[in-house]
Amino acid sequence: MRTVELLLDETAELAVLEAWRRLADAGLPSQARHRSPTNRPHLTLAACPELTAPIRWELAEVAASLPLPAQFTGVVRFERPTSVLAWALDRDAALAALHRRVWEAVASDSPAQALSPFHEPGRWSPHITLGRTRRAGAFADRRVPELLPSPPLTAALVTLRSYDTEAGTVEVLRPGT
Repeated sequence: MRTVELLLDETAELAVLEAWRRLADAGLPSQARHRSPTNRPHLTLAACPELTAPIRWELAEVAASLPLPAQFTGVVRFERPTSVLAWALDRDAALAALHRRVWEAVASDSPAQALSPFHEPGRWSPHITLGRTRRAGAFADRRVPELLPSPPLTAALVTLRSYDTEAGTVEVLRPGT
């Protein structure tokens, strides 16, 4: 699979890394424990089996629209098959429109059954993951958010990239590529 992700500006990324460190220091699941050199705070927009030429064409257009301002709205927890602790982002009109463009690009040239319903416009919850585990309820303790620094009020989404889950590599998606 290939993800399509947005990276944060340096100030926002440092705040997320600090949150990762605090969770790890407290012995909680944290993205800081993932030692891959490709592991960075990011906002996942979609995932698809491959980045075909038509998809790449559309994603280059999306990359040309960056940077995009974003606002953090606070801590959020998800219980999917995994427990996730994250900082939510406001799904304002600009971010929703950018996400829809990415979704339409990957959906236009991918088998429908290969796409995650969690990334569908209307269902997608923009967030930056702080910690994830298969242990249900791992972040249910009401004191967990107190361990975290406050998220930055605003951020800039500055770089579009794709992570190849099979090869373990990332590719920056640039305008005109």
